[in-house]
Amino acid sequence: MALTLDLSGRVALVTGGAKGIGRGIAEVLVAAGATVVTCGRSEAEPPAGASHRTCDVRDPDAVAALVAGIVTDHGSLDVVVNNAGGAPYAPAAEASPRFHDKVVGLNLMAALVVSQAANRAMQQQPDGGVIINISSVSGSRPSPGTAAYGAAKAGIDSLTTSLAQEWGPKVRVNAIEVGLVRTADTADHYGGDETVAAIERTIPAGRMADVAEIGRVAAFLASDLASYVSGARLACHGGGEQPVFLHIAQNASQNRGENQ
Repeated sequence: MALTLDLSGRVALVTGGAKGIGRGIAEVLVAAGATVVTCGRSEAEPPAGASHRTCDVRDPDAVAALVAGIVTDHGSLDVVVNNAGGAPYAPAAEASPRFHDKVVGLNLMAALVVSQAANRAMQQQPDGGVIINISSVSGSRPSPGTAAYGAAKAGIDSLTTSLAQEWGPKVRVNAIEVGLVRTADTADHYGGDETVAAIERTIPAGRMADVAEIGRVAAFLASDLASYVSGARLACHGGGEQPVFLHIAQNASQNRGENQ
């Protein structure tokens, strides 16, 4: 039996979908046949074949209007990808409570706000719907310099399993645990191509992910191929991060060999 991933006839919302990982996800969903709407706080040029709407996903009233507008214009809302998020580097001891509140608000509470609005629509649809939360390896390991972000992503993982329990069978809810991904800002973020290359050598896959690879995982979870997958956290990190102690031990062993 041939397996096909076809999202034709599905309407998908990708928050923060005009740039970075979100844009890659939106592009893959469009390629799979979905009608895709991206949203963000400001006007932006969406990927080809998608449309864009302005919305602050932390505002329940704005999100309710967004979801209602999509259902009115397209007839349904079948897939939601909670991608909007991120946080600048800030040591936890120095960051203000307001800073932490904003980080948690965007990376955790906004996903809950969007999911609640989407669920209300999906529960009324014959085929229900799918919610996909973009999580991070930062939610399952220490996240120094982005402590509030890591805590929020840990919350996303817990939220995913809880919503899957509460909203099934009509709505499936899953998370993608994302590792390091190459975007237009990667070199600037890590201090240059040489540093990026050094980081990539520590990843079992030998490189960072392309945004389209995250998109393909999202498309799978949105499709009928994943019809019995709910409450799951699917890792997409190229094999994970090498433990620092192992990296140090390997370098020390290499140096001993060179000195003999």
